[in-house]
Amino acid sequence: MSDNIPFEIQSEIIKRLPVKSLIQFRTVSKPWKSLIDSSPFINKYSSQHTHTQRLLITYDDPVDSATTYVSIADDDTFPQQKVSYSFPLLTTNNLKYSSIIGTSHGLVCLYGSDPIDKEIAVVCNLSIRKAVGVVMPDLPSGITFGIVVGFGVCRETMDPKIVKITYISSWDDMESISSIPSQVEVFTLSSGAWRGPCSSNLPRKSIRFNLDSVVIDGVLYWLAADGVNTRSGYNYYMLIISFDLTSEEFGEIHLPDSLARVDDYNLSISKVRNSLVVLRRFLDDSGFSVWMMPDGVPQSFIRMFTIKSPDLLIKGFRKNGEPIIEMVQHHPGQRDGSFFVAYDPCSKDIVNLEIDVFARSFCVFPYMETLLLLDQPDFVIYDQGKATLQSVEPSDEGKNY
Repeated sequence: MSDNIPFEIQSEIIKRLPVKSLIQFRTVSKPWKSLIDSSPFINKYSSQHTHTQRLLITYDDPVDSATTYVSIADDDTFPQQKVSYSFPLLTTNNLKYSSIIGTSHGLVCLYGSDPIDKEIAVVCNLSIRKAVGVVMPDLPSGITFGIVVGFGVCRETMDPKIVKITYISSWDDMESISSIPSQVEVFTLSSGAWRGPCSSNLPRKSIRFNLDSVVIDGVLYWLAADGVNTRSGYNYYMLIISFDLTSEEFGEIHLPDSLARVDDYNLSISKVRNSLVVLRRFLDDSGFSVWMMPDGVPQSFIRMFTIKSPDLLIKGFRKNGEPIIEMVQHHPGQRDGSFFVAYDPCSKDIVNLEIDVFARSFCVFPYMETLLLLDQPDFVIYDQGKATLQSVEPSDEGKNY
């Protein structure tokens, strides 16, 4: 770029470039590298909502059963622009068993155990091939307590956070437990350490959490059940627990009766753009109804549409609101297979993603490419407030699919 152009104008042009170009342009000049690597630039760039949404798709390959990761551009070219990814070695070397627990602002968070069975989370930016590991604090022993882990980026500071919640597994044990040890703990990447939440309004002892979480505009949501003691024993109703990653306040969102009284294994949560979505599976496994909380207004769920067909699973949504559906194919004497389509509820049109996998191994996570983690050390693991550097990984760019 010409030296005759003021650097302020150059920086305005630079911040409109895609991530891949920015990584390449860091080698052009020291001023550009200093600008792109600076925390203010990274945070401002990563908070923009002009980036193309992508869908990170994971599945078990039907040939070798290996977990495969594919990113698809969620734009007018859908589903043609596919890129396959592998996770950084920090992830593969330190996670023996893992699953993705969330995506936020271009970051993917995996949770599992390391080779010596220590619980660990790894936060990755696949676009820039960076990752940080976070060793989990001591977990409760026995079967009295359960935990859920959520991940998201604070919308005000762009600081990635991991939230661990401990809850009572069985309502039968509730009366005998006066308090839950380390009920809520929060890890912030900026501090590299775990701490208690800023707020003291913790969930009630009667709240039992489901594992799945969704993050929308800096707020984490969990599907949960609240046990109510009656003469005939504990009855429960379903609700949603929220956690604001900025104020670190908990909240409750009550569901309409048609959802609140449904068994927890027939409900799940997702999101369409910046709206929370609840999926209700019919008792006879013949389809789903999709409910949305429009414009983030609590307690105002409306039914968007219903799909009645056996052997289907809604796995996520495109930015335009079309569900990504898994169609299960039964093969007698063999493991079931699946293929995947995007479905338009209005026109009934479908678009085949041209991905065939083992049944029920397919997950969809929306994300956008950002620069978060660019200013972090390479291959660092945080444990009890201390950072340990791991061996450096060779470059491994995403490949055209």
